[in-house]
Amino acid sequence: MSTPRGVTFASFQALGPDKALTAARWASELGFESFWTAETTGPEAFSTLAAVGAASGGLDLGTGVLALQLRDPSLTAMGAATVAALHPDQDVLVGIGISSPVVTTQWHGVPYGDRPLGRVREFVEVLRACLSGEAVNHDGEHYHLRRFRLGVRLGERRPRIVIGALNERMLALAGEVADGVLLNYLPASAVPWCVEQVRAGEAAAGRAAGACTVYAYVHVGVCERSDGIDAARKDLFSYVVVDAYANAFRRAGFGDEVDAVRAAHARKDRDGALAAVSDAMVDAIDIMGNAHEVGAAVEAYESAGVDHPVIMPMPWGPDRMGVVRATMEATAP
Repeated sequence: MSTPRGVTFASFQALGPDKALTAARWASELGFESFWTAETTGPEAFSTLAAVGAASGGLDLGTGVLALQLRDPSLTAMGAATVAALHPDQDVLVGIGISSPVVTTQWHGVPYGDRPLGRVREFVEVLRACLSGEAVNHDGEHYHLRRFRLGVRLGERRPRIVIGALNERMLALAGEVADGVLLNYLPASAVPWCVEQVRAGEAAAGRAAGACTVYAYVHVGVCERSDGIDAARKDLFSYVVVDAYANAFRRAGFGDEVDAVRAAHARKDRDGALAAVSDAMVDAIDIMGNAHEVGAAVEAYESAGVDHPVIMPMPWGPDRMGVVRATMEATAP
C-alpha cells in the first residue's frame, strides 16, 4: 500500500483564499488524501477548511498549525467540531503548536507565555475533553473551565489532535498524548531522530508504537533554481532567528549557518544574514528541481520514516500557480 500524501496551502496563502479551493480540487483529482492550512495573519484556518471541504470533497482537513495562544481549547474544539459536522466523512486534523513570539506577541498582541511543554500538554488535555461532548470542568495552570459542553453534535469520528514539534521534549510529548505529530523545516536526514523521540514518548506512555502518526511538511518546488534561490534564503533566514527552529537546524547539521545568520542579524546586517544561508541548507530543506528530482525528494522523507508527507509547494517563478500545479503533479501519490 502506498503512503498517503497531503498538500498544504501554507506556502501560497498570499495568493488569496480562492487559490486554496483551486489547489484542493487539484489535490482531489490527483489522489492526495489531506489538505492543510497554516494560520498567521492571512486566511483564518477553520473557515478555509470548511470551504475546501465543500469545494473538493473527500480530503481530510488539517491545520498546520494553529498558534495555541490565540485560541483557548474550547474555542478550538468549537472550530474543529464545526468543520467535522459539515464534513462528517472526512478526518479533521487539529494541528496546534507553541508558535513563536513574532506571531503571538508582535503580530497579535498576545503574550507568548512560558513553560511551553506544560502549556501544550494541558491544551491537548482540555481540547480532547471538550471534543468528547461531555461536560468539562478544568482548573489547571493555564486554563480554567467550568461546565463547558460542546454544542456541536459529532458522531464517533472525532477530530484528531496533532502537535507541531521540532525538538526532543515536544516530539516525545506528541508521542505521549497526541494522535499525530507534524514535522517542519527539516531535511530528510533529520527525520529518523525525530521519529525516535516520538516513539520513545509513545513507549513511556504505554502506547503502541505508531499510535502517533508522523506527518511532515516537505518543502519542494518544480521550478528554476534562479527563480527560487533568493526566496529560499529569505524563507530559511526567517526561521533561523527563532530559537526553537535554530536548535533544530543545528541538530540537522547546519550549526555554522545558524551562527553566521544570527550574528549578522544581531548587527542588523540583513544582506549578510541572507548570504549566510548556504546552498547546502537550501538544497536540503527548500528543495527545487525538475519533476523527477522533486518526486525523489518526497520519497526520501517517506523512506526516513514519515508516515504521511504533506507537500508544501514553493510557488517560486513567474507563474506561481503553475509551479504549484507542477509540484503537485510531480508528488502525487
